[in-house]
Amino acid sequence: MSAASCLLSEAQFLCSICLDVFTDPVSTPCGHNFCISQHWDISERCQCPLCKKVFETRPELHIKTLISEMVSQFRREAQQKVSSSSSEQQAAKPGEVPCDICTGTKLKALKSCLVCLASYCHTHLEPHLTASRLKRHQLIDPEENLESRMCMKHNKPLELFCKTDQTCVCMLCSVIDHKTHEFVPMREEYEGKKAELRKTEGEIQQMIQKRRLKIQEIKESVKTSKDAADREKAEGVQVFTALKESVDRRLNELIKEIEDKQETTEKQAEGFIKDLEQEISELMKRSSEVEQLSRSKDHLHLLQSFSSLKAAPTTKDWTEVSIHPPSYEGTVVRAVDQEGEKGEWKSTSCHRPETGDGSM
Repeated sequence: MSAASCLLSEAQFLCSICLDVFTDPVSTPCGHNFCISQHWDISERCQCPLCKKVFETRPELHIKTLISEMVSQFRREAQQKVSSSSSEQQAAKPGEVPCDICTGTKLKALKSCLVCLASYCHTHLEPHLTASRLKRHQLIDPEENLESRMCMKHNKPLELFCKTDQTCVCMLCSVIDHKTHEFVPMREEYEGKKAELRKTEGEIQQMIQKRRLKIQEIKESVKTSKDAADREKAEGVQVFTALKESVDRRLNELIKEIEDKQETTEKQAEGFIKDLEQEISELMKRSSEVEQLSRSKDHLHLLQSFSSLKAAPTTKDWTEVSIHPPSYEGTVVRAVDQEGEKGEWKSTSCHRPETGDGSM
């Protein structure tokens, strides 16, 4: 049986009372077919559920043999179709939501119903897509813990958002426990919170950009400092290599002094960069979480997670932070003068007008 014919047959054989395929169908005198025997057993009067015709006395009902045989054939063919479809569908893996209706191997659920509080695979979801009453049910992406979407107090779906208490509530909550509060539909609040999350995400991205610029600024300061240190070392080598062997010790001391200053500068810069990169990492992580939450179609999850993700992580104000390269001006001159006083030697090349940048 093709999918179209199977769907047509199911629509023909659905009982309007139990909303399922006929079981022992009977025909009323008005010509309608139902699984009606038990319905009349608990009803106060005998009335056709479809045309509402009332029977003063309960008519004798007979099972419709032809319809019963057609129903049996339909059930067999539908079962074959389900078996064939089940073999092609994917079984639920660990961590995935299984179909609540499947027997034996549980197939992966495609949707969950907030009204039925059940999850369905492709095959068992079909009635929710075709039956008029079930079409009104609210379907969501597969959710394992459907009970969390129900009001614990009234056992009703969480459909409203109480702006006064900042919490999700059911319809009964709005008229019993929160009757003086301000309410909006959960979807409306969901859209508002998504907009706020997008704004928060933009602010976090700006913070990340500022910190990246600060890293670049610090690196440029380090480069300037290193260039100055390299020039100063070169000057020291040029001057002190002209001295006697006794001056070598002083030359090494000079180089170590300069390198110590530069090392201190670099360590300070590395500390700033490490802190900035750590803040960037935390901000990018928060940005990813905010982006993922902002894309969520799960109303409840977004609203429950909104408060913890809206605020950006605690960060340092880097506005006034900068690297100040140490001044090397006069270092070589003083060293030569000191060594000259000890060795009664003066380096005329070192006695020159001092410039603002310390270059020779």
